[in-house]
This record gives sequence, C-alpha cells and structure tokens, in this order.
Amino acid sequence: MSTATLESSSQQAEVPAAPDYAAIKKRQQATWASGDFAVVGVTLQIVGESLAEAADIRSGERVLDVAAGNGNATLAAARRFAEVTSTDYVPALLDKGHARAKAEGLLVNFRVADVEALPFQDASFDAVLSTYGVMFAPDHVRAAREMLRVVRPGGRIGMANWTPDGFIGELFKVIGRHTPPPAGLKSPALWGTESHLAELFGAQAASIQAVRRNFNFRYFSAAHWLQVFRDYYGPTHKAFAALDPTRQDRLAKDIAALLDRFNTAGPASLVVPGE
Repeated sequence: MSTATLESSSQQAEVPAAPDYAAIKKRQQATWASGDFAVVGVTLQIVGESLAEAADIRSGERVLDVAAGNGNATLAAARRFAEVTSTDYVPALLDKGHARAKAEGLLVNFRVADVEALPFQDASFDAVLSTYGVMFAPDHVRAAREMLRVVRPGGRIGMANWTPDGFIGELFKVIGRHTPPPAGLKSPALWGTESHLAELFGAQAASIQAVRRNFNFRYFSAAHWLQVFRDYYGPTHKAFAALDPTRQDRLAKDIAALLDRFNTAGPASLVVPGE
C-alpha cells in the first residue's frame, strides 16, 4: 500500500486590485478637456438626430442628455420641443453646447454632472440619451445603474455606441497597443455589443433593441483625418502627447494604415464607415 502526503500551500492566489476609478476619471476629464472635441463633435450631429428619432422623443417630454459633449443629442431633442437637461463633467464642452442652443433659440438646462453620480431624483426623466458619451465612463455598472434610476418606469434609454469591430473600436485597439489603458478597465467599445447591454440593463429593461448603423467620417484624406483627430480629439490628442517623436511616428503610421483599410472612397478622398 502506498501513501501520499499532501501539503497545502501557504501562498494564495493574488486578487487583482480594483481599478482606481477616481484617478481614472480625473485623467479622463483632463483628456476630454484637451484639444477641442467640439471640432469633431459637430461633424457627428446626424447621430444625435438619428438617436432622437430612434428613441421617439416627443414634445413636452423630460429628456436628459448624459455625457453630452457639445450637445448633439441635446439639440436634437430640443428641436423636437422636449424639456432638455444637458449634462457633462467637462464644463468647457457644456459651454459649447450652450452657445449652439442659444444660436438656435432653444431652451435647454445645462448642468455639470457625472453620469456615475447624477444629481437628479429617481424617475425624473421620460428619456435618457447619450451619443458616444456614457460608453467612456470607467465604471460601466454604476453608469448604467444611474441611467436606470433617473428614468421613469416605462421611459426609454437611447444610446449611440461604437462597436468593438468597427472603425473606432479598431482605433481604440491601435492606440491601446501604443499607450495601454489602465489595468482592469473595461473597453468602452463593449457598450456597442448586445451582450454587454443585456448584462447591464437586462434585469430591469422591458425590452432591448440594438440596431447596427454606420456613421461615415468624411475627410479630404487619411492625413487630414489624422491631423484633425491628433489636434482636437481628446483620446488621440493625449495618446500622441504621451509618446516620444519616434513612437508618435509609429502610431501615426498605424492609424493611417487603419484609415486606408476602412476607406471606401478610393485615393481621391476619405469616407470611413464607423459602426
């Protein structure tokens, strides 16, 4: 008869530390305050209009635009005579939205607010909207919970989110290879998947409808797109700023190759569908 002696190990598996959401959010605020997102944001206005239609925004409804940026969904909802509150945690972006609303004579309430801690009572709104905003919140669960909390029973949450396999999702991957994101942070592109939406909202949603669409980035060339996004789009602007000149050149070449791969317009122009 053989015998065996088993000794338990005194070493325990290390549990990964939770991301420091406060520190990450502080960095994100600085990122979105850098450059001038409004230069890019205004080109996305058609997305705000499409979202307002998809969410069936009606006159007199109380609508909250979260992570509103320079106000694309805000303006779209206000043009439909809704009572709109526009929020973002970057005051300079709200100032851009306010100027646009004023130019059109639209009545909008602008308020500095973080989607992960919305300063509104439960069931305050008929609809909550976001165009490429909430998806960048570091704590996905908390952001979803807050949107659910402030929308009334029977209300709607409407979002436009980039998908992981579309152009912007691929762009995030390229940037991440050169400037890795904080450890443990979930990709914002997960918001562009049906499975993640079901995980975040499924238990409290009467229904979830996800439709894949393309927004076409239209620029003179890949070099033109790169110049605009390098100068004005916070994530790209900060990524280049974090690299030395040699690595900047490598990142630029990788992004240019990505643009060429997605370009449907041929060599004379740039039309890049972003899913």
